[in-house]
Amino acid sequence: MSALIRACLSLMLALPAMSLAQSNPSTAAPGLAKLDIVPPAAKRVPKEMVNHGDKRVDDYFWLREKDNPDTIAYLKAENAYTDAVMAPLKDFREALYKEMLARIKETDQNVPWKKGGYWYYSRTEQGKQYNIYCRKKGTMEAQEEIVLDLNKLAEGKPFLSLGLYEISPDGKWLAYSLDYTGFREYSLYFKNMETGEVLADKIDKIQSAAWANDNKTIFYVIEDKAKRPHKLLRHQLGGKNDELLFEEKDELYRLGVETTRSQGYVVATSASSETSEVRVLDASKPAGAFKVVVPRKFGHMYSVDHHGDRFYIVTNDKGRNFRLVTAPAVNPAQKTWKQMIPHRKDVLLSGIDMFEEFFVAIEQKDALPQLRMLDINGRGYAMKFPEAVYTASAGMNAEYKTDTYRFNYQSFTTPSSVFDYNVKTKERKLMKQQPVLGDFDPTRYESKRLWAKAKDGKKIPVSVVYRKDKRATGPQATHLQGYGSYGYSYPVTFSSSRLSLLDRGVVFAVAHIRGGSDLGKQWHDDGKMMKKKNTFTDFINSAEFLIAEKYTTPGQLTIQGGSAGGLLMGAVVNMRPDLFKAVVSQVPFVDVMNTMLDASLPLTVGEYLEWGNPNEKKAYQYMRSYSPYDNLEKKAYPAMLIETSLNDSQVMYWEPAKYVAKLRTLKPDQNPLLLKTNMDAGHGGASGRYDYLKEVAFTYSFILAQHGLAK
Repeated sequence: MSALIRACLSLMLALPAMSLAQSNPSTAAPGLAKLDIVPPAAKRVPKEMVNHGDKRVDDYFWLREKDNPDTIAYLKAENAYTDAVMAPLKDFREALYKEMLARIKETDQNVPWKKGGYWYYSRTEQGKQYNIYCRKKGTMEAQEEIVLDLNKLAEGKPFLSLGLYEISPDGKWLAYSLDYTGFREYSLYFKNMETGEVLADKIDKIQSAAWANDNKTIFYVIEDKAKRPHKLLRHQLGGKNDELLFEEKDELYRLGVETTRSQGYVVATSASSETSEVRVLDASKPAGAFKVVVPRKFGHMYSVDHHGDRFYIVTNDKGRNFRLVTAPAVNPAQKTWKQMIPHRKDVLLSGIDMFEEFFVAIEQKDALPQLRMLDINGRGYAMKFPEAVYTASAGMNAEYKTDTYRFNYQSFTTPSSVFDYNVKTKERKLMKQQPVLGDFDPTRYESKRLWAKAKDGKKIPVSVVYRKDKRATGPQATHLQGYGSYGYSYPVTFSSSRLSLLDRGVVFAVAHIRGGSDLGKQWHDDGKMMKKKNTFTDFINSAEFLIAEKYTTPGQLTIQGGSAGGLLMGAVVNMRPDLFKAVVSQVPFVDVMNTMLDASLPLTVGEYLEWGNPNEKKAYQYMRSYSPYDNLEKKAYPAMLIETSLNDSQVMYWEPAKYVAKLRTLKPDQNPLLLKTNMDAGHGGASGRYDYLKEVAFTYSFILAQHGLAK
C-alpha cells in the first residue's frame, strides 16, 4: 500500500463520521492486500421506525444526508479502503484494461440510417470518450455534417449523457437532451442543423418529446419532484408560455409521448405496470386536442400504432401475453376491434413495428426472442436464427416507406451484428458486425441453453458459455448473473470484455429467473408482489443445478447483479451465504423497506405494483421478510464488492452505503467487504467509454482474484 493511500485513509478514518471497527484487520483474499488497518465504520445514530406494530431501528439512516460532510467523508473513506485492499491488483487491473481496450476498434462508425433526405450515423475517434453524431445529405459520399459532438459538450465536465435525439420531419431541427450529473435529469435543447444555431429555448426535467408535422411544434413530457413524468405540454419553437395539455395525477402512472413511424399521429401514453391509457392527435393538426383511444381500466394494458385509416393495437384484454387487433382510427372503441393475432399461452407479443407495406411482430417464445415478418393482413412467418441461444431485436428503422427491415442480432459467441432484411426477396444482408480486434475466434467458444429445476418443479432457463479448450472435466470457476424483475427478459449478449473471463477458464452463466418475462407474462407474475421470493429461490436452484451438473462448486462460484439484480444478490446471500464464493452487487436495491415506505423518492409509488405497498400490513410483512438490509445477520458472508454512484436517481447511493456499514458490524468472517462509490456518475456508472471500461476492469479484477485467476 502506498504512503499516499495510507495517509489518505488515516485522515479519513479520523473524521467524525467514522470510528474504528471493533474487529480484527481484514485478512488477505486471493490477490488482495492484507491490511494493518481496520475498515472504516460509520457512526451509529439510531432511528426508530414503527409500522404495523413492527419496530425497526436503523443506525445508518443519517447517510441519506447527501449534503452532510460526514456522509461524503464516509464514502471517500470506503473508497480509499477499497483502493488499498485492491492495490495489489493494480498492475493486473491495468493489464486487464489494456487487454479489453485492445479488442475494441477505437475509431469506428455505426451503420448509417436514413430519414428523409439524409443519412444519419455516429462515430468514435481514438482517445475520445464520447460519440460524434453526424449526417450526410442524399448519399454517404456527400460532405459530412457534424450534428452533435458530445466530446465538445462534455469538456470540463466529469459526466455527460445524451437522452433524446429527435429529428424534425423536414430534417432541419434537432431536439436533444443532456444530463451532466448522472441523476437522469435532462434538459431539452433545439438546434438548427442547417445553421448550427442552438435556440434559447431550454426545457428542464424533460422525459420524452415528439415533433408535429409542421416542424415547429413539439410535444413534451416533464417530470415531477419524484422524477415521475406527469405533464404533457405543447411548445412552439422560439415561443414562450407553453400550453399544458394533460396532467397525470395518479402517482401510479408515468406519461410518455412519441410520433408514429407513419408520422400520422402523436401518441401520448399514460401507464402503470398494470394499466395503460392512450391519447392520440393528428400530427398534421398540432393545435388540436388529444383524444383517448380506450379509457383506462385496471389491468388493461394496450399500445397503439398507426397504418392508413386504422390503428393497430396490442392489448392484453384476452390474456396476459397480449394479442393484436385493428380498429378504425376515426372510432377505435373496443366494440370496433378486429383480431389479427390471437392471444397465445406460449408466446408473448411484446410489440409491433409498423411500416407501409408490412409489419413485424416482436415476440418471446421458449425464453428466446423471435421476429415475425407479416403483411398488412397478418400473414407471414418467423425469421430463423442459426444459434440455440441468442438475442434478436429491432434495429434503427426510421423510414415508413421501405422494403427493408433492420434488426440486431448477437449471442454469447457472435458479436453484435446489424442486418438489413428485404421483405420482398427475403434476403438477409449483414451490414456490420462489431469488430473484435486481436485473435478472437468464435469457434473457440461454446454456448448452451440448460434447464434447471425450481423447488416447485418449474423449469428455469439457464444460458452458459465457455471456452472449449478451457472447459474442465470437473467443476471450475463459474460466474452466474441474474436480474428477475419488472418483466425484463435477460438478453443473451456478446461482450468483448467478457472474453477476459472466458479466456482464463471462467464459465459464464445467466439464470433467466421468474420476475422476468423470459417465458411470458406469467413468468413475470410469478416473480413479483407476494410471489417475489420465487425470484430468489429460482436463482439459488440455478446455482445448485450448476453445482450438481459439475460445472462448479460453492467455492468456485461467483455471482453478480445490478439494481433490482442487486436486491437479488442481497436476498440470496442472506438465504444461502454458503453457496457462493464472492458477490458483485452493483447499484443494489437493498434497503427495500425504507425506500418503499418513502413516497417522495423517485419510482417508489409506481413500483407498488411490482413489489407491493408496504402501507398494507400483509405486503409489509412479506417485503420485510426478504429485504436484504433488514435481514442481515451475525453470520459468515461471501467476499463482496458493492459498487454504486453518488448521483444515482434510481437506487440512491445510501442503500448500498447503509448495507455495507451495517454488515461490517455483523459479519465475523475475514472475507473482504468493499464499497466503491463513483462520485461523479449515476445509475449506469461512468459515461465516458474509456472510464466505463476501467470500471469493468476493476470489477473483473475482483472476480478473477476471487477465483485465483488474477494473472
